[in-house]
Amino acid sequence: MIKGFKQHLSHRLTRDTVLVAMALGLILNLIQINLEYFKARDSMEEEIHALIDISISPASQIAYNIDITLANELLDGLLKHPAIIDARIIDNEGFTMAASTRSSPDSPYRWASDFLFEDIRGFSQELLTPQHDDLDLGRLILTIDTYHYGIQFLERATYTLISGLLKSLALSAALLAIFFLVLTRPLLNVIGVLSKVDTDSPERTRLPVPKGHEEDEIGTLVDIINQHLDAIDSSLAQLRTAEIVMKDYSNELEHEVRDRTREISEKNEALQRGNRALVKAKEDAVQRARARANFLANMSHEIRTPLNGLLGMLALTLKGDLEAGQRERLDIALTAGESLLSLLNDILDISKVEAGKLNLENIPFSPRGLIEEAAALHAQQAHEKQIELVCSIDPNLPEHLIGDPTRVRQVLNNLLNNAVKFTDQGSVQIQASHARGSLTLDIRDTGIGISEDSLDRIFSAFSQADAETTRLYGGTGLGLTLCQQLVERMHGRIQVESQQGQGTHFQVSLPLAIHGPHTPHELPDSAARLRELGVTLAIPEANPHRRPIERQLQAWGIPVQDVRQSKQGVLIALIAEGYSGGMTIAKHWKGKGVVLADRLGTHASVLADAAILNLPLRRDELLRCLCHATGLPWHEPDEPGSSEAESPAAAPSLDILLVEDNRVNQLVAANILKGLGHRVVPAQNGREAIDALNAKRYDLVLMDCQMPVMDGYEATRKIRQNPEWKDLPIVAVTANVMDGDKEACLACGMDDYLTKPYNRARLQEIVNRWAPASPAISEHP
Repeated sequence: MIKGFKQHLSHRLTRDTVLVAMALGLILNLIQINLEYFKARDSMEEEIHALIDISISPASQIAYNIDITLANELLDGLLKHPAIIDARIIDNEGFTMAASTRSSPDSPYRWASDFLFEDIRGFSQELLTPQHDDLDLGRLILTIDTYHYGIQFLERATYTLISGLLKSLALSAALLAIFFLVLTRPLLNVIGVLSKVDTDSPERTRLPVPKGHEEDEIGTLVDIINQHLDAIDSSLAQLRTAEIVMKDYSNELEHEVRDRTREISEKNEALQRGNRALVKAKEDAVQRARARANFLANMSHEIRTPLNGLLGMLALTLKGDLEAGQRERLDIALTAGESLLSLLNDILDISKVEAGKLNLENIPFSPRGLIEEAAALHAQQAHEKQIELVCSIDPNLPEHLIGDPTRVRQVLNNLLNNAVKFTDQGSVQIQASHARGSLTLDIRDTGIGISEDSLDRIFSAFSQADAETTRLYGGTGLGLTLCQQLVERMHGRIQVESQQGQGTHFQVSLPLAIHGPHTPHELPDSAARLRELGVTLAIPEANPHRRPIERQLQAWGIPVQDVRQSKQGVLIALIAEGYSGGMTIAKHWKGKGVVLADRLGTHASVLADAAILNLPLRRDELLRCLCHATGLPWHEPDEPGSSEAESPAAAPSLDILLVEDNRVNQLVAANILKGLGHRVVPAQNGREAIDALNAKRYDLVLMDCQMPVMDGYEATRKIRQNPEWKDLPIVAVTANVMDGDKEACLACGMDDYLTKPYNRARLQEIVNRWAPASPAISEHP
């Protein structure tokens, strides 16, 4: 019962209230006791000092008269005070004239008194008389026991604490009774009613409102419970109705599930049959893909082999003495053959991308050099069509990026070729910048544009904007398809905007990281004087070449002014058809030097002292022209890979074994090599090559891969088995360009890889790369 009572709300409310009240009362009592403590100490001090003040005058007279009897009487009188335990008069020489002493009282509470007030206190006062205030009569010394004051303080403190506790207990009893009558008993009545509810139908019960609690929280609580009981009663009625409906629906669903299960079983059997058909179709598709890859590889080899002979023979023929008409026809044939080779390469690249076998390089390269090279490559085609080809590269473009320069160049050349081809008037502009780890290339033209309906299909293979475009400008429609696939393969994005009759804008974004520290290209110290001289531009503001030149000069910190504002410094004047102002200003220029900006490169002889700046703009060429015009020293910049771009130097005369089964290709390679000053011995297959090596020592072997009797792979492996030939350079010369062909050649022991068709420069580069320091001396058996 006691345990149940402790769970009542009234008990807990009373307990919490009393605990708070007792804690607060205790704090207040402690504060009061503390104040009384300090008051008791002050009272003790005041009382003793008052007693001393009363006794000091008679004590002084006694000391002056040296009356021992009166002194003892005075001291005995002082000792009657309950706190004084010792009183004495000391003369001026420090001897005791009279003294009275008694013992301190003993009590079990003395330790508390001593802790609060100390056990013994001493008081001393000098003895003086009004008549002889300068006479030292001695001292009155009183020693008191503080227990008298301490026990009084302890009694008051104990009374305060006990009375406070009794008050708190009385308050607790009163609150407990009030809470029980007002709160607990009405709630117990409600609980009693709830405990008698029929468990089978609890929703039908309604609680009575306790008397006197109709308007307070208990009455409100009972009303809310009754409302919820009403809602539960209504919900249960709806639930019973829904249960009946659900039973009917369950029966219908059971029949439907049975029917559906039968249908699913039938469909599952059909699906299994379909899966088996899909597996067979997949196997057929894989076989067809292998067959297509083999077909492409074989066709590539079969087409490249005669194409190598065709292009080689045409190139060799063009080196001879020909009539103008013959040379023109052969040039056309050579151009057609190179176009055929380009088409073949595009088809192979697309097939590699679609098969996921296109390998990308990840090497440092110069984006500026690549873009300027591509612009220069298409400049002549733009000049022939009398359109402006403008190269505008951000001066802050990083000098080197990490990526695949071959594929970037392929994308840029395709876009530039299309822009120039489809533009008959106006200009083609290339813009390049690098931000947030991405290289952005913008190619804009003022050509025929693309209709909105055709934009969706321009990236599809073998498709162009429309049939009229194909008829007027030609082309296969593979270029943009390859561009999109290469850009996506490099995790980039290519976008196009165009309006028919106004031009097209292609934007390529490639995520390429910066190689090495990124520092802006600075003006060399040898050309620092250009900042003092400044540059004056005689180029119309509307001319598209002006802004790229101006931006680059400003990036170098060279002051730039218009010819209408300045007549000093270095003059950069535009020479173009229909604009004679630049040449006129250049002929009469009195400044430091003249640079002629010529997009055609045909005015060099007009002004002998002027430097010729061929357009589109190349940064290093601009600096070279400025240094030449001002007489400042100029040094070619050292660029990575620049040695490869130069024409290869002639190698010493070598003995070369040419292993080639095709007679035409033998003639092409032999004539090129003999023209380079080398001695060539042909072999029809691998077995003849091994016999030739046994008969004579050679400096280099050019090995075809696919030959009768013994192919190049097996021949190379046999050559490498001979220790005498382990260091002999063997270069694969093959028409196999599919993925894995180069790796297969290197794996069997070959040192390098040259694809057909090739030209004189490429063959010379390979020969020079593998030429030994000291050519072999022929040994005849």
